[in-house]
Amino acid sequence: MIDYINTFAFGIYPYLCLAVFLLGSLIRFDREQYSWRSGSSQLLRQKQLRWGSNLFHIGILLLFLGHLAGLLTPHSVYTMFVTVEQKQLLAMIAGGIFGTLCFIGLTLLIHRRLTDPRIRATSSKMDIFVVLLIWVQLVLGLYSIYSSSHHLDGSVMVILAEYCQRLVTFRALEVETLAALPWVYKAHLVLGFTLFLVFPFSRLVHIWSAPVFYAFRPYQIVRRRAAKRIA
Repeated sequence: MIDYINTFAFGIYPYLCLAVFLLGSLIRFDREQYSWRSGSSQLLRQKQLRWGSNLFHIGILLLFLGHLAGLLTPHSVYTMFVTVEQKQLLAMIAGGIFGTLCFIGLTLLIHRRLTDPRIRATSSKMDIFVVLLIWVQLVLGLYSIYSSSHHLDGSVMVILAEYCQRLVTFRALEVETLAALPWVYKAHLVLGFTLFLVFPFSRLVHIWSAPVFYAFRPYQIVRRRAAKRIA
């Protein structure tokens, strides 16, 4: 029974979540564009929002980029510059700093959303569920740093990276090896996949509308119309 659960959790569930993530985002953009928003409440508790939002977004973006590079960079590439042990130490330090920033920011945002009746009234159940899900994911991620400090040889990191690389390249997954890891890493993975699953049904879709190319947009020519002279 345990083998079937592990096979589903780490062999089937990830692809199910990614399929819903991609297709759901496309369908929602095509059919529900007016719901494609972040639902701002910036006029309320502006100071707490500013601190919380900035810390959260800085932390989450750097965590995402760190996970992307750390997990998907082939072993043969990064070992040209650092050892496995050095990479793990770097990941622990960077993850600890950015994870703490993100945790503080998100905690401020959750406190603001749940304790202010006016903000709570504009929050859907999915809004609250998603922020709490990310908060739990952050707690697991920070706890995994503590767990990693007990095995600094980088062996667990290599297993996780190999699993993620096989996952995105559609190669055979070594579910048995992954299932033998401590629970915190497996819970962190499953919760991470779940975020992809709920993504299209939440306000997280506004990520697709991030103004990435705003800085590279062509300049605009603005001409002032000359005032007509009255004879």
